[in-house]
Amino acid sequence: MKVGGKKPPTFFLCRRLSLYSHHIMKQTSTILAIVAIALAAILYFVQSRQIQELKKQSSPVEKKSTEPSGFKIAYFDIDSLQTKSDHFKAAQIEVKAKENDMNQELSSMDRANQKKIEGWRQKQSTMTQAEGELANREYQEMVQAMQSRKQSLEQELYKKTEDLKTTIRREIEEFLKEYNKDKHYSYIFAYDPSSFIYNRDSSYDITPDLVQGLNAKYAAEKKK
Repeated sequence: MKVGGKKPPTFFLCRRLSLYSHHIMKQTSTILAIVAIALAAILYFVQSRQIQELKKQSSPVEKKSTEPSGFKIAYFDIDSLQTKSDHFKAAQIEVKAKENDMNQELSSMDRANQKKIEGWRQKQSTMTQAEGELANREYQEMVQAMQSRKQSLEQELYKKTEDLKTTIRREIEEFLKEYNKDKHYSYIFAYDPSSFIYNRDSSYDITPDLVQGLNAKYAAEKKK
C-alpha cells in the first residue's frame, strides 16, 4: 500500500532484512566453503600419513648392514690363558729349564770358589806376605768373575723370557685381528687381577675362543 506515493517504512525494513539475510547467507556459504576445504586438507594429510605407515609396515625388511653397529667390547683372562694355552705352558717350561741351568752353573762356580777359599784358610798361618797378597788378588778376581757370570746368565734368561713373551703376544694380536673381522669389537682388553677392572661380565669373555684358536695354531706350527 502506498502512502502519498511513497513506499511504507515496513517495505524498507523488509528490504533491509532481506539484504541482511542475503549477506549473512553469502558469508555463511563462504565460511562453510573454507571449513570444507580445511577439513578436506586435514583428511588428506591424515590419509597420507596412514598410507605412509602402511607402506613402511608392508615394505620388505632391509638386509642388515655388514658394517659394525654400536660400541662393543670384549676381554680375555690372562691367568686362564696362561694355564690353558699350550704355547704358554711350553714357554714356561723352557724358561724354567734355562733358569735351572743358570742356577746349577752358578752353584758349581760357588762350590769351586768355596773350596779354594777353604784351601787358603788352611794355609793362612804358613803363608808369606807375597802369598797372602796373591791369594787376595785371586779372591777379588774370583768374586768379580762370579758376579760377571751371574749377571750375564740373568741377562740371557731375561732376554729369553722377553723373546717368548713377544712371540706369544704377537700370536695373540694376529689371532685377534682375524677374529675381530667378524666380531667387530671396538676394544678387546687383557684382564689380570692386578688391572684396574673391578667388575666384568662373563658374557664378554672371549678367552675360550682365544685359547682354542692359539692351541690350534701352535699345534700346526709344531707339525712343520
